[in-house]
Amino acid sequence: MPRPRKPRRLLLPPRAAIYKPAGVPLLRLRRVTLLHEELEALRLADLEGLTQVEAAERMAVSRSTFQRILDEGHRKVAQALAEGQALVIEGGTFVVAGHSRRGAHHAR
Repeated sequence: MPRPRKPRRLLLPPRAAIYKPAGVPLLRLRRVTLLHEELEALRLADLEGLTQVEAAERMAVSRSTFQRILDEGHRKVAQALAEGQALVIEGGTFVVAGHSRRGAHHAR
């Protein structure tokens, strides 16, 4: 049995969102699910320009875990863009900074 995932820390409460190619109904598209912690890793590394060590500290994970989360986020975004799929942002295992652990959310 795998070990339970440690919640990742997010700065802001997440919002579910869907990004899709223009002019194609969502029902006709395959979907790629980007977890909230993957979006946070992309934001910290690519928008804020933090090092992996700095970003890992902010998310309360190890540097190697941060790297895995970031790599998976990059792969999913590239897949959605290159293959014309819908990118659905939802789910994950996280707590929002400043909130209690009871606020943890888990992927379905």
